[in-house]
Amino acid sequence: MNWKQLQQLVPSAGQSPDFNACLAAFPQLELAKTTPQNPVYHAEGDVWTHTMMVVESLLAMPDYQQATRAQQEIVFLAALLHDVAKCSTTVIDPVTGAIGQPGHSRKGALDARIALWDGDVPFAVREEICRLINVHQVPFFALETSRRGVTPEFTVRELSWQVDIHLLAMLAEADIRGRICPDPQRILDAIELFRELAREEGCYGQRRVFVDDHTRVKYFRGAEAHPDYSLFQEPGSHVIVMSGLPASGKNTWVEKHHPRLPVVSFDDARIALGLKHGKNEGQVGDYAEERARELLRKGEPFVWNATHLSKLMREKTLNLLYKYHAQVELVYLEQPRKELLRRNGQRDTSLSNKKLQSMLWNWEIPLPMEAHAVRYCVD
Repeated sequence: MNWKQLQQLVPSAGQSPDFNACLAAFPQLELAKTTPQNPVYHAEGDVWTHTMMVVESLLAMPDYQQATRAQQEIVFLAALLHDVAKCSTTVIDPVTGAIGQPGHSRKGALDARIALWDGDVPFAVREEICRLINVHQVPFFALETSRRGVTPEFTVRELSWQVDIHLLAMLAEADIRGRICPDPQRILDAIELFRELAREEGCYGQRRVFVDDHTRVKYFRGAEAHPDYSLFQEPGSHVIVMSGLPASGKNTWVEKHHPRLPVVSFDDARIALGLKHGKNEGQVGDYAEERARELLRKGEPFVWNATHLSKLMREKTLNLLYKYHAQVELVYLEQPRKELLRRNGQRDTSLSNKKLQSMLWNWEIPLPMEAHAVRYCVD
């Protein structure tokens, strides 16, 4: 299944969805037919029944019908795949019989990313779909202050740097209209208020504007700040943080663009310590971090070259860099699966192709608000 074929799944005006073609394109959805849901919130039944209802509700919405073709393709595929991971995250309480699917949004984004990557979906389109899946339930509760004390304004501003809130609200509304649950109007009202707050913030269909990148980074990392008022920036190193699967071309990119900068690298640390990939990773990390601290204390620019594949892995690095007031540029690289495996097979490395592919289950692309600048170098 390629991108042109996936585009043909999206019905034109007046057409009905071809659900058999959708199942053929994404075989994992077959499992949705036998995946149960909590009957309190999904009295319609299994996940596939719900998915079909969501898609049909989406197609009937005036917002969808008035959207551009490109927007329709994104939100249609997000609706089709929004619960793709419920089959692998279902938990049934052995005592009460209660059904839950914890983490299905995040896992669904990962599953969708791999499927769409193999389908050669354009990077920007793919990531918009995956980000929508990852946060598709947030509008239900966005007007409530979260458990970590995040205000509705913060939530809306942060979401605007991840997705098109216009499309997110459309998906959330279809998700509610495509189910049988208690008091759906209450949640539909919450989604409409979510839209209004985004409009008030100037980020309905666009990112919330910040006075500068430093203020934005500090704000999203929890500083007491306002997007319109600049925070003082203390001097620090300029650090380029690489991100991407092994064999995606990070070393080549660094050599081409920054051949004179010092490089902090886990691979170099492994060589210095005489360790194979996957062995004593804690020791490797400590070695690399100490080298980074030396450069940060001096305020020198450098490159941190590692996979930084998951948000958790990047956060550990970013926490250290921001502690030393660094200005960070994240550079993400990517290649098709076939090319990655070809390159990796030709490298002198202890990382097998099997291990490389197992890393896909932690594959989270850097978000635009993680650093002062984020570059996506994708062919």
